Formats: sequence, C-alpha cells, structure tokens
Amino acid sequence: MKHIATLIIGAGQAGLAMSRSLSDRNLPHVVLERGEIANSWRHERWDSLRLLTPNWQSRLPGHAYRGDDPDGFMSMPQVIDFLTGYAAASKAPVEERTRVLSVTAQGNGYDVVTDRGDWHCDALVLASGACNIAAIPALAADVPQQIAQITALDYRNPGQLAPGGVLVVGASASGVQLAAEIRAAGHEVFLSAGEHIRMPRHYRGRDIQWWMDRAGIHTQRPDEIDDIERARRVPSLQLVGSHAQRFCDLNSLAEQGVEITGRLSAIRDGTALFSGALANHCALSDLKMNRLLETLDAWAGERGTGGLGPVERFAATACPAAPRLMLDLARGQVRTILWATGFRPDYRWLHMPVFDRKGRLCHDQGIVAPGLYVLGLPFQRRRNSALIDGVGADAAALADHIVRTRDRSAA
Repeated sequence: MKHIATLIIGAGQAGLAMSRSLSDRNLPHVVLERGEIANSWRHERWDSLRLLTPNWQSRLPGHAYRGDDPDGFMSMPQVIDFLTGYAAASKAPVEERTRVLSVTAQGNGYDVVTDRGDWHCDALVLASGACNIAAIPALAADVPQQIAQITALDYRNPGQLAPGGVLVVGASASGVQLAAEIRAAGHEVFLSAGEHIRMPRHYRGRDIQWWMDRAGIHTQRPDEIDDIERARRVPSLQLVGSHAQRFCDLNSLAEQGVEITGRLSAIRDGTALFSGALANHCALSDLKMNRLLETLDAWAGERGTGGLGPVERFAATACPAAPRLMLDLARGQVRTILWATGFRPDYRWLHMPVFDRKGRLCHDQGIVAPGLYVLGLPFQRRRNSALIDGVGADAAALADHIVRTRDRSAA
C-alpha cells in the first residue's frame, strides 16, 4: 500500500484547484482520476453546451482566461483545453484512469482502494463533482416500455432521438436549453415545468454574472442565508451561454412552439399527469427574478456605478390559461422522455457514517470529518462554490485547514 500525505479524488476544476493550492503550500499530494482530466466535461455534456459564465469568470488559483473574447462563453472543447492547460501549467500529479473502489477510515487517516493499487493518506479531499448521477424521479418506472428515456447526462444532440415528440421534464438551465434545441431540430416538444428561476442574460447593459460578481451575490456565505439547505437545492437560473437572446425562459420556448405544462406528478396507465400549479410556479419565478433585480438596482444606487442603462422590469411569464393536465403516452405522440431533473454526487465508494437520513454528505463548509474534506458542492463556503470561478477560494481555505491540522499534529 502506497502512502501520501493528501489524496484528492477527481481531476476536474475542483480537484485541480485543490492540487494547485496544495502545491502552493508545498504539501505533497496525488490526484486520482477515474478517466481523463476534465472527464465529466469530455463525456457527460451535450455537444452544443457552453458555460453559463462569461470567459472572464473562468478563474482558478494561479490561472485565468487570457483570450481575446472575455465576454464570450466557452464551448465544451474550450473548457477541456482550459482545464488540461491548467493541469499542465500547475504540474498537477494526476493519475488518470484510476477508479476509486472503496474509502474507509483507518487509524488517523484513510485507506483508498482503487483498480490500480491501494493508498493510505493522512488527508483526503473528495473533489469528484456534484453532478455524477442524474436524479431521476421514481415515477420513471411507470413510463410505458415503448417510450425511450434519456437523461441530460446521456444526451448529446437531437440526432440521438427517435422521430416524434419529446417530453422534457425539468425547466432549469438544462431543461430549457435542451427543449429549445430539440424543438429547433423539428421535434414536437412538451416541457414539464416545476420550480424554476427566470433570469435575463443581460440587465441594464451588463451581463447578469457581472452584476452577481460585483454586487457580492456570488460570495455570500452560508451564515448569511436563512435556509442554507434550501439554498443549496435552488434550481440553476434559466440562462444560455450566448448573448444572442436575452431570455431562455418559458415565454421564449412557447414562442418557438414548445408546449408548456405543469410539473409531472404521476404516470398512470400510460398517461402522464401534470400538476395544475404551473401559474403559481411561474409567478414565484417572476417574483424571485424581480427581487434579485431590485437588490442589484439598490446596490448600483448605493455605489453610484456609472455607465449603466436605466432600471428595467419585464412582462410576467405568459402562463397558458388552461395548461394541459394529461398526456396519453400510449398514443405515439411522444416517443422520448428526457429527464432534466437535476443531478447528485456519487459517493457509493465512501464507506463511512458521514451521510444524513436522505443520503446527503454532511459537511461544515467542506469539512466532513478530521482529515476528510469535500470540494465543489453547491454553496459550500460561498454561493459560487460549484462554479469554476468560485472553487478556488474554497480550495485555498481547505488547503489552509490541512496546513493548520498538520502543524498541530507535528507540535
């Protein structure tokens, strides 16, 4: 069994940021990666996807975007190049194609069993990502067998889909983008929308991420939030990585010919049943958007920020007067259901009592247990913890904690 002071599991942006932070503090470590560097970006994203954050926001410890399009949005090949370049520049000690099979506590450290040998470490950082498994609702088991089912992790492009109608379930960023793309490819599309957050791509002449960054929204801490567990489960904003359209919301989808329904609540005898609360979800989404815009306006007013356009407000979501409540899946109108219902981490190899009753990893701003850390989860230490732009600060904080713990042990 090999020994190393610190092991990192995962070589995406979180694992690489952690590696750089440890290297900057002269702490020996190894990064284990189940596939290749940036593996999820390579193999678990659809072809046309672009980052929802502008290029200038691609910032990691000791590394940042240096191209000539700071306000553009990286494609998946560009994200892969950005992260592989970062790994090379940082001389990250990554062992690729090394799958972790088991993690257990052993003495004052941890035993990590992989398919390429075993390790013992004093500190372990779980940086394997927050979006490893598609969160598919239990009612998927009731879908008629003739209906194909696919998740946002498996979807690549409309060419995968059988001819005919598609029911997209979920109206956060992934759901609305995929509904638009599939509709543009000529499919009849139904979008089942539950809780969602509408947001303009740009506001008063600046990208919405500029506002979130400058106004300090992204750097809010968990102790500044009334209900941190709910904040960690908030759907992603309805945005698309392009300045070509201001909104990728239910209004724009309806204009493209997508039929909007309420939340998918059940499937009985081959019939999809939708909630009648669509209007309420739309009203709540508009309310959340307007509250944020009011917060941004107040910040701009206090700072006297110049060069901004006038205050704007947008027409409410045009919810259908009588949205569909049922859809007969047996008639052949729908050939595919695409689940865009969120994601969750995969810690099936972590054999320790560190989960709550719902199976979620318990942590205090990234500290799970003595010597055990997690990095890259939503709202971990800041609101932007899961973003490329935010994971670096979290990595630095955890690296400092590892140094303090080591120094106390050596004293």
